[in-house]
Amino acid sequence: MARVVLLYFASLREATGREREEVDTAAADLAALYAEAAARHGLAWPRERLRVAMDGAFAAWCDPPRDGGEVAFIPPVSGG
Repeated sequence: MARVVLLYFASLREATGREREEVDTAAADLAALYAEAAARHGLAWPRERLRVAMDGAFAAWCDPPRDGGEVAFIPPVSGG
């Protein structure tokens, strides 16, 4: 079990109604961690369209969450 801080950006922040949350997870990897968050908040973004970062650096979906870590889910952002 790991306790992590999840950070949500852009449309994910709007969908969850929060910028961050602290959760306990038994997820084996960041993909499973996102699946837990998506189920909890009804997120519609498929993870293939997102980037994931852990502790300030881009990470792979197959990386395990680190106890005490900070995980960010980042959707594509359009700019002008």
